[in-house]
Amino acid sequence: WDAVCAAQDLQVPSRIVHLPLSWDDPACQLAIEKYMTTVRKDAPWCPTNLEFIRRINDLPNLDEVQRTVFDASYLVMGLGDVYLGAPVATPLNPRHRLVTTKYNPARTWTAENSVGIGGAYMCVYGMEGPGGYQFVGRTLQMWNRYRDVAAFDGKPWLLRFFDQIRFYPVSADELLRIRRDFPLGRFDLEIEHSQLNLADYQRFLVQEADGIAAFRQRQQGAFDAERERWIASGQAHFDSEEPAIAPSEDSPLTDGQLSVDSHIAGNLWQVQVDVGARVAAGDVLVILESMKMEIPLLAPS
Repeated sequence: WDAVCAAQDLQVPSRIVHLPLSWDDPACQLAIEKYMTTVRKDAPWCPTNLEFIRRINDLPNLDEVQRTVFDASYLVMGLGDVYLGAPVATPLNPRHRLVTTKYNPARTWTAENSVGIGGAYMCVYGMEGPGGYQFVGRTLQMWNRYRDVAAFDGKPWLLRFFDQIRFYPVSADELLRIRRDFPLGRFDLEIEHSQLNLADYQRFLVQEADGIAAFRQRQQGAFDAERERWIASGQAHFDSEEPAIAPSEDSPLTDGQLSVDSHIAGNLWQVQVDVGARVAAGDVLVILESMKMEIPLLAPS
């Protein structure tokens, strides 16, 4: 450790990995919709995480949020954040470090390979599951256990420590095609091989110190103002406990009516039928969300 600290020419291999990003992807929008329906509808980061990121970082518009993410070079500081090779990364340029709070309470569902920002860190979710980072979009797979694809270099995880992630924009439909082809070796990922030199980076920080300090001061002011708004509006504290419902007798059924009982308690996530619709036994009527699972209730007849 002493030798590392004393080294004047410390450098490490740092691949530049270009990843496609579907900005504000439909999968992210669905996760937000589900969160508002089943967890917390009045959260300050809803109905759009991007507007929340803009506001809490004092950026003039959503285009500036997008420009910042695509201009950033995210240095991979750790792998396996949550699961399966998910990177935790932060921009090399401090002026690209957008900061956020995480969801409170967390989402119960996040699509695989959603890209989000929590604190000053960016993460690509390695698999489908819960989560709390603020969405910016979705990218391709971080993990591939089934096939020997060149980009994975013989390992199931895609990235390495000190890789630099740089995003480029693709449409949602194009990303679906890429996600289909990439695990099968039919999509070539652009990877540049470079070196990260600590002395050069430290010189950059010194040269840009004034601009970095001004950015951080403005950003901190916006962050503090956002928290003050939460206090004023009563959003600073959230009680996830539902108010107790007094027990009551079920309304009696009339002729031609049937009740459908749920075998588990949960939140109503989706209604799959319309009033007056004809259903057959086994058709899905509603979908509940409970314990981070979707549970269908079926028509008994």
